[in-house]
Amino acid sequence: MNNNAFEAQESLVRKLPFSLLAEQSLLGSVLVDPESFNQVADMVSVTDFYMEEHQQIFSAMHELFLTSSDIDVVTLIDMLVQKGIYTKSGGEQYIRTIAEVVPNALNVKDYARIVKDKSILRQLIGVCEEISETAYSEQDDVAHILDAAENKIFAIAQGKDTKNFRHIREVLGDVYAHLHELNTDKNASQGTPTGFSGLDRVLAGMGKSDLILVGARPGMGKTSFCLNIATNVAAQSGKTVCIFSLEMSAEQLVNRIISSEAMVDSYTLRTGELTPDDWESVARASAQLAKCDILIDDTSGITATGMKAKLRRVKNLGLVVIDYLGLMQSDGRAESRVNEVAEISRALKIMAKDLMVPIICCAQLNRGAESRNDKRPMLSDLRDSGAIEQDADVVMFLYRDEYYKTNDSSTPNADAESSVAEVIIAKNRHGSSGNVKMGWIGRYTKFRTIADESQLPK
Repeated sequence: MNNNAFEAQESLVRKLPFSLLAEQSLLGSVLVDPESFNQVADMVSVTDFYMEEHQQIFSAMHELFLTSSDIDVVTLIDMLVQKGIYTKSGGEQYIRTIAEVVPNALNVKDYARIVKDKSILRQLIGVCEEISETAYSEQDDVAHILDAAENKIFAIAQGKDTKNFRHIREVLGDVYAHLHELNTDKNASQGTPTGFSGLDRVLAGMGKSDLILVGARPGMGKTSFCLNIATNVAAQSGKTVCIFSLEMSAEQLVNRIISSEAMVDSYTLRTGELTPDDWESVARASAQLAKCDILIDDTSGITATGMKAKLRRVKNLGLVVIDYLGLMQSDGRAESRVNEVAEISRALKIMAKDLMVPIICCAQLNRGAESRNDKRPMLSDLRDSGAIEQDADVVMFLYRDEYYKTNDSSTPNADAESSVAEVIIAKNRHGSSGNVKMGWIGRYTKFRTIADESQLPK
């Protein structure tokens, strides 16, 4: 094979994938049967077309569709002329040619699928080139390069084009669909319920992509609170709940869950001195828990990158719980713990947004409350970084008055069994703040909804 032939073959191989006939057939199908636009509006977007002229034609069709105007040769040409894409004397012949490419719109979905597939291939080629350039440069940590590469490939697999802007016309279609869903299903506006009715009334559930921070002093029950929510969500939604336990082993964590669900004393479970009734309760609770999709990872010192890599492979993900922020490590080297925590909290918020699930993260508080007469936590009590407050969509604090009621007031009574606890919603990006009264059963490490859910003063 001579050089010219080799170069010609290489040029042919390296040609970006696209199908002129599929793009023309898709546009022609809409002109033949404007109602077919409904079938492809959620399958392809403007940027999925390779030819710029086809992008402009599809964009004009989309605008006509949103304004409930008829889509035909005349209205389309008029729209393109108004936009300055065509002149009054030019472009009409090409539109009429497209309209004659197909006799009907029966195969419009097949044309759309071909256009989309070619678009995905082009995106993949572009991403691979970016990954290659980054790897050749050797200017970043290998773990970061791998994570970035995985992120880009995953974004394409999920149908997200991270390289291009989205025109507001495209977003309007999604908003219209969501408004229709809200109009027909009143529960569609609710986020993921926590399982505690009083709390859900204030939060309206946990929103997709929300980073929810649960802060408390040691021994207040923040781990138990998050585990209670995790089991509620897994049992009620049928979705997978992932728990990252950086402090306790998986076995210790499951012991906590069994104690709460079976209503068996946690100390009894640790010693194994179970009565026949206890065994029956444990067996019943275990059978119910076994039906729940709860995944536990007790890797110590895991990073947000490590979490994200594992979570991407989980199907039907509904909630992520992290216990707790103070034991996480950042991916890079930070100048101080404050900067490190800021990096971690930012990474967790981005992760929640990318995965489109709520993430609950436990956090320790500093000793600021100990020196105040009113020991209820405040946002300024968050340890290590103010960035946590900024990144979180919801910040909740747990407070039990009995925790501080001991003979020696200088020593908190972490083991006190209290009947009442307060969930202080100090920040709520989507609604109001406030205090919710809840029941607390210390021996079972269980929070519960109580009959009197009146709001306490702030």
